[in-house]
Amino acid sequence: MQGTGAVFKREFQGYFATPVAYVFICIFLFCTGIFTFYVGNFFARGQADLKAFFTFHPWLYLFLIPAISMRLWAEERKSGTIELLMSLPVSLAGVVLGKFLAAWLFTGVALVLTFPMWITVAYLGDPDHGVILAGYIGSFFMAGGYLAIGACMSALTRNQVIAFVLSVVVCFLFTVSGAPIVLDFFAGWAPQILVEAIASFSFLRHFNAITEGVIDLRDVVFFVSLIALWLFANAIAVEMRKAG
Repeated sequence: MQGTGAVFKREFQGYFATPVAYVFICIFLFCTGIFTFYVGNFFARGQADLKAFFTFHPWLYLFLIPAISMRLWAEERKSGTIELLMSLPVSLAGVVLGKFLAAWLFTGVALVLTFPMWITVAYLGDPDHGVILAGYIGSFFMAGGYLAIGACMSALTRNQVIAFVLSVVVCFLFTVSGAPIVLDFFAGWAPQILVEAIASFSFLRHFNAITEGVIDLRDVVFFVSLIALWLFANAIAVEMRKAG
C-alpha cells in the first residue's frame, strides 16, 4: 500500500482545484431535494422519517457516481500522466486504493452536506435517529460499491464517455438484479439456488435492509467484498494496460 496517502491527498485536492467538485455537489444536493420533496412527497406522507430521501439514492448514484469515477483512470491514460504516476515510488495497490478513497471521501462530503434534511425531519417530528444514521451509513457503502465499479470501468478505456456508459450499465445490472422483472426471467428455468444468488447481488436489497435501521453484518460484508473485488479487478486492468 506504499504511497496510498500521497495519492489520496493528490486526488482529493484535485477535485476542489476544478469546478468539478462544486458542480457535482450542487447537482447532488439539488436532485436529492427535488426527489425528496416533490417525487417522494415528503410532506404529504406525514411521517417523521427520511425514507423518501433515501429511496432515490440508488438511482441518483447510478448516474452521478459514474460521472465522478469516469475520470479516475481514463483521464490519466488520455493525458499520458499514468506513465509518470506509475514511475513514482508508489505501489499499484497504493495508487488504486488512494484514488478510490479520495473519490469515496469526496462522495461522503456531498452526502454529509445533506444534513439539513436530517435537521428538517427532526424539527418537524420525532424521528428514530438510529434509523436515519443507518441510512446514511448504508448510502455511503453503496456509493463505495458504485465507485469501485466505475473505477474499474475507467481503467479499461481512455475515453471518459465510454467509461461513463460502461459504469452506468454495470451498476444498473447490480441495482436491479433483485427486481422481479429479472428474477422472473430466471425463475422459469434456472435452479432456485441460482435465482437466490442473483438476487443476493442486488444493491437495492442490501441497501433497503440497512435503511430499515438494522445494520446486518451480511450487508456490510457484501459491500466491502464487492468493493474489494472491483478494486482488485481495477488493479489487474491497469497492470494489463501498462504491460500492453
